[in-house]
Amino acid sequence: MIRQLIALGLAALANPVQAEPCRLALALALDISVSVDEFEDTLQRQGLAAALIAPEVQEAFFASPMPVALAVYEWGGRSNQHVILDWLLIDDVGDLLAASSRISQSARSDIGSATAMGYALAFGATLMQKAPECLFQTIDLSGDGSNNDGYGPQIAYRHFPFENTVVNGLVINAADFEGELFLIPFFENNVLHGPGAFLEVAQGFEDFERAMRKKLERELKGLQIGALQGADP
Repeated sequence: MIRQLIALGLAALANPVQAEPCRLALALALDISVSVDEFEDTLQRQGLAAALIAPEVQEAFFASPMPVALAVYEWGGRSNQHVILDWLLIDDVGDLLAASSRISQSARSDIGSATAMGYALAFGATLMQKAPECLFQTIDLSGDGSNNDGYGPQIAYRHFPFENTVVNGLVINAADFEGELFLIPFFENNVLHGPGAFLEVAQGFEDFERAMRKKLERELKGLQIGALQGADP
């Protein structure tokens, strides 16, 4: 895997005419299902907005000369997906501040819907088809519950284009022991997809910002082309 990443990174740098314009297309999906109340929704949006401009996350965004393409959408029931931030190439701090402001000022598009994870992932796969050409593609699915509406994640993975897309998860463990017992294993066994996929856990919505900062830093620093050049084969 390391050899493949090194080869991709070196090829892009050696042949800039044919190189992809960015290193990562990253789509972040926020849960707006009925289990998320108005206060929790605010914590989620403001937490993401704050995480994007945290110093360590900014450093991770700009650690490579190749930028990141960012999109954000919200999801709930089968027909409740809505783009909050359409694809934006993060070239400088101004772009990151603009993305953070857009998310901070957004309002949920629906209340009272179910939890249709398969549809949320299918929407993400369709959105990813409109992303700029990048070396890697990642969807992050945040949620505080498991699928209870329509087909599940595994059906989405079989019927939509996920061959080149990694799916990471962020569990919002608002139910404490119940979440540890059921929700975390559900994400691990059904949501995570692709090489290197990982799960981050927020202990309640108040912990969402911290968990999002940690997850973003891990995702972005894992794809530094400059770092790949110096990696051991």
